[in-house]
Amino acid sequence: MSSYWDRWWDRQSNRRTLLKGAGVAGVGAASMALVGCGDDDDGGDGGVQLATPTPAGQATATPSDPFAGAKRGGTYRIYQTGDAPSLDPYGNLSFLTKGFAAYHYSRLYKYKTGPGILPLSVRPEPDIVQTAEASPDGTKWTFKLRQDVKFHNIAPVNGRQVTTDDVKFSWSLLTAATNANASQVKYVDKVEFPDKQTITFTLKGPNAAFLDALADTNLLFIVPTESESQYDRAKVTIGSGPWVLDSYQPSVKIVRKKNPEWYDKNVVFFDSIEQSIIPEYANRLAQFLAGNLDLSDPNGDDLTTVKKQLPQAQLTSVVGTTLSFMFFDPDPTSPWKDPRVRQAVSMAINRDDLLELGYNLKKLKEAGLDVQGPWHNIVPAGETRWWIDPKGKDQGDSAKYFKYDPAEAKKLLSAAGYPDGFSTVYQYTANRYGKLFNDIAEAQINYLNQIGIKTTTDVQDYSSKYITQTFIGNFKGIAFGYETPFPEAGSYLTRFFTEDPNNHSKVKDATMTKLAQDQAIEANEEKRRALFKEAQVKNGENMFYVPSVAGAGSGWTGHQANIKGAAEYRTKGYGQGTEEYVFRWKA
Repeated sequence: MSSYWDRWWDRQSNRRTLLKGAGVAGVGAASMALVGCGDDDDGGDGGVQLATPTPAGQATATPSDPFAGAKRGGTYRIYQTGDAPSLDPYGNLSFLTKGFAAYHYSRLYKYKTGPGILPLSVRPEPDIVQTAEASPDGTKWTFKLRQDVKFHNIAPVNGRQVTTDDVKFSWSLLTAATNANASQVKYVDKVEFPDKQTITFTLKGPNAAFLDALADTNLLFIVPTESESQYDRAKVTIGSGPWVLDSYQPSVKIVRKKNPEWYDKNVVFFDSIEQSIIPEYANRLAQFLAGNLDLSDPNGDDLTTVKKQLPQAQLTSVVGTTLSFMFFDPDPTSPWKDPRVRQAVSMAINRDDLLELGYNLKKLKEAGLDVQGPWHNIVPAGETRWWIDPKGKDQGDSAKYFKYDPAEAKKLLSAAGYPDGFSTVYQYTANRYGKLFNDIAEAQINYLNQIGIKTTTDVQDYSSKYITQTFIGNFKGIAFGYETPFPEAGSYLTRFFTEDPNNHSKVKDATMTKLAQDQAIEANEEKRRALFKEAQVKNGENMFYVPSVAGAGSGWTGHQANIKGAAEYRTKGYGQGTEEYVFRWKA
């Protein structure tokens, strides 16, 4: 079996080749009426160098221009579900904070999207890196920065060139003791900056996910050194990405303007992005149906309505990597310390019924749509290279703990010393993740009550309590939430089972810790798969975390018929501002 490094370098000219900054992949302009997408093991790698289009107005069609007919100008009207707790990309773990940053700040690497590349198969490609060279064993990487990358023309930075001083400063923010994500890059031994354009990373050992870490929108955003003392990143946003922050009205709207100095002059067709803040799903759907939004997130039970009212709307689906799970307080005296109690929680929930509740699978299948409803493991169902099916033979004997069996769940509680059950607090946030999540969160309460776990419900505000307290393990009882959709699957094991400050249940299990650490440095894919399998089996046996099914079914995205590039350019994680939206235009 080829190693990760072999597979990576096989796509280049040789193992010592300098990786040139990749050209942007092409786009097919045809609209989709209704497309269902799964995942595969290999994404497309081909790209073409673009001809320089006309600076304004209609782009000139040439044989090498995949954007023939693309129109420049206009506003892309989208939404988000709430305000970010902080605008500082290093100030909060929230998906809203990281997603906000991904419009404005560059990374060393980003994800390559384009025709033929499914969103779950995206691979890293250079962002502000011009060339990269790796040692034969993959432990030393030398990067040269592009020299045409400038920060936004906003005081006090004023459009100056990005240099390694900014990368060094940003790396210090990522690895600071106060940054909860610092543990994600502990495998880096040292970083050196010999000149204004060169960076050398020395790793403690080969790491299969290093380039993914550089592309991960949870980690390294390049911020200017001026933000250390001359302005507050939580209030002022100055990056070198494709979009410049124009205005922000909390709870109302974010307006971004095209960055005229972004290094890739071939793309960024819209003049602006207007992002309305709409927490309520019904309001978002109504605005889309009325034509006031270009983008929507229709639930399965609303697809027929969308198709009836907007028959030309583009609808795409994919089994995602948004992992939902129940987790437990770390108090050593709590009932959760007994694995039988955790197993009982897992066996109490009917995953198939929850999928039907959230995704309306039967009705959509009857309508002829290709919808899927796998179960999450401790690795999300969408991560098909690493996920093992909890219902399959690879799960082994621990598959029984995923099955709905309330009678057996009660026996487990009794054997653990709780024949009459017990009372606890059940907590989740209901103002950020949408209707599907809320419906499943509420349904799980009834399942727990039916086996004798009597719950008091605490529905928490996302910004003030859930993400700042419960998510990091500061709570009592049982909690339900989404995990960060990591671009690289190994991060799930690192988050759940190591000294990561966001180890939600503060799990300390030597076997799980070793598996998490071993997979991170294993470059042979076949051996790494075996480690992922073992980790999922062991979690199934102990249910340190109880995987649920929100995020496991076919999730849908809707676009108005006149939005081009929506189906061809899709990513995972929070990088849409750079990896998707710069390739879209309005016909």
